[in-house]
Amino acid sequence: MQSPDIAAKPLPAAAGTVADAADPTLPLELLELELSLEGFSGGESAFCEAVRDAARAAHGEFLFDLPAAGLISDCRRLAVLRIPGDGEAMRVIFAVLDEDGAEIRLLQPDEETEPLLRFTDAFVNLLQRLPERPHESA
Repeated sequence: MQSPDIAAKPLPAAAGTVADAADPTLPLELLELELSLEGFSGGESAFCEAVRDAARAAHGEFLFDLPAAGLISDCRRLAVLRIPGDGEAMRVIFAVLDEDGAEIRLLQPDEETEPLLRFTDAFVNLLQRLPERPHESA
């Protein structure tokens, strides 16, 4: 099964990067995500926390992160997020930390990231098949 995000039309931006936050055509959920990442002060150690917080603020999910050198150009780390899209559907977005560790940019799935999207689909499918663990009382 192929994710509907593979065939998604790119937003008006260069090289798969999500459009600038000031762009009036930016969907609201992506605008929220971009605004949440505005305060990122840099550094690989703060990347996960910043992206996790931004996903939560956009009512989305942080799925996983991994080293991304060689997977995407000018990218040190990559985080995979699912955020609300049109209606009830969740859409996959990649947050990448640049080589300098100073900036996070958002990428939509495209032909270059299609293998990562397929991996993400398999990961989500596996998570959905796992039985729910009961929450422990604290």
